[in-house]
Formats: sequence, C-alpha cells, structure tokens
Amino acid sequence: MDTSIITSILSASIVAGTPLIIAALGELITEKSGVLNLGMEGLMSIGAITGFVVANHSGSAVLGVLAAMLAGMAASLVFAVIVLNLTANQVATGLALAIFGVGLAAFVGKPYESVALPPIEALRIPVLASIPVIGPALFQQQWLVYFSWLLCAGVIWFLYRSRPGLVLRAVGESPTSAHAVGYSVLTIRYLATMFGGAMAGIGGAFMSLFYTPMWSEGMVAGRGWIALALVVFATWRPLRVLIGAYLFGGVMIAQLFVQGSGLPLEIPSQFLSALPYLATVIVLVLISRNLNTIRLNSPVSLGQSFRPDA
Repeated sequence: MDTSIITSILSASIVAGTPLIIAALGELITEKSGVLNLGMEGLMSIGAITGFVVANHSGSAVLGVLAAMLAGMAASLVFAVIVLNLTANQVATGLALAIFGVGLAAFVGKPYESVALPPIEALRIPVLASIPVIGPALFQQQWLVYFSWLLCAGVIWFLYRSRPGLVLRAVGESPTSAHAVGYSVLTIRYLATMFGGAMAGIGGAFMSLFYTPMWSEGMVAGRGWIALALVVFATWRPLRVLIGAYLFGGVMIAQLFVQGSGLPLEIPSQFLSALPYLATVIVLVLISRNLNTIRLNSPVSLGQSFRPDA
C-alpha cells in the first residue's frame, strides 16, 4: 500500500476520534463525581448547532467553539438541577436530555441546512510534520486535535496528581464520607457535570466546524453514545479513552475506505456503515464479562442520588 494512503487513513482516523476523545473525557470527569449523564448525544448536538450558527454569523471558528462550550454547560446545568437538587432518576433524565438535544438541534438548524462554512486550515508544526508517514498525520492537524491531547494530559494530572482530583474521586466513591469531612458534594458534582457538558459541546462543534464544515440534521450520528461507551471501554482511565477513541475512529474510516475503494466485495454498504456501532456493542459485551475490572475502576456511587443532611 502507498505510504500516502497510510498517512491519509491515519490522519482521518485521528480526526474521526477527536470529538469522541473530548466528549468522553468530559463524561469521565462527570462520572468520577458519581453522576451518570446519558445525554451526551443531545449535548453534542446542541454544541454542533450552536457552534455552527455562531461561526456562520461571526466568521470566527474560535467564537463558535466557545459558544458551543457555553451551550453545553447551560444544558448540563439544567440536567444537574434536575438530578442533584430534585434527585430525579439520572438515567431517565439523561435519556430525556439526549432526545431533547437532538430534537432542538434539528429545529434550530433547519434554516442552516443549505449553508456551508469555509474549511479551516490545519495547523502545521514545523520539523515534526516532516517526519515520514506519521508526521503529516500527527502534526498537521486542526488545533482542536492538539487540544484533545492536552485535555487528556490535563485530566490525567487532575485526577491522579492534584488535590481537587482526589476530592472529586472521593465524592464519587463515597459522597457521605466526603460530606462528613466538610466537602460540598453537590457543588463538586455541579462543577463536574458542567465540565462534562462543556466538553460535549466542544466535541459537537468539532463535528460542524472542522470535521464537516456544514450543518445537517443528525450529523452527530451516535457519537455521543459511542463516547459514553468509551468511558466504560476505558474502565474510567483517561489514556485508555484516547486509545479507544482512535480505535473507533479507525473503524469508522476503514469502512468508508472500503466503500470508496471499489473493491469487488459483496458486502452491503449498510452493513459497513454499521460496523463502528457493531464494534462498540461487541467491545462492551466483552468488557462486561470481566466484572472485577468494572468494579475496580467504576465510581461506587455512580448514578446514585445524594441529599445532604438538613
């Protein structure tokens, strides 16, 4: 195979995995606090349409990303009020948020379905981008790709090298004990949930501004659900999220490459399009068989409501 084709596939896989990394790391922080937010699909959809609309009217992708981040935070704040203060069921509320977000994005985005934005140039890192094969794939990318790497490093440092990260994990493991020693469990969970919403918004903005600079209904296409699955796949470890996202991104690109290669394969295109989601289900089934790994790394209070003493 030509090295240029390998570089193209590798580069496309990295781009395809980037929104998954950003959204999944946000959800990982949320879940580490003990809150289960299943509304990532809706949050990413809200971020995608908000970022597109703001970038379209302002001409600035940076403003679009910031607006998407704020929109994701606002939507996750509503979710947090419902599940933290009103102690509603987190699973049901998250599913409602996912459905609402997708529908709201489709409604708001109707006037923009025929609009396209100019493509954003990749940011080339001198010297490193000249490395054969992997150089252009790794070091000639959109700036949000580099942001996702910094985000992963920052989440690792925060969780395992900082005191606030230790407090966050303590809240996720035993909110009663954390409250007993003086920590505000609800405040910490609010902040973690809003951070997760902000990252989901940025992940959605990447889809509409960088991945395909246009708006179409349903363009998030299940990536919010894959991001949720990635957190479990990674057993709540940030570096594994990065690796898993690129694996899923590679599967997405591989099926597109096979469909566009013209190879005489008697495989329905619909089956190839479903491969990333089929791979997600298979991986989750395999991981779920090892209950010890799940119990070792998953937050003990995940999905459980907490009401501080009056």
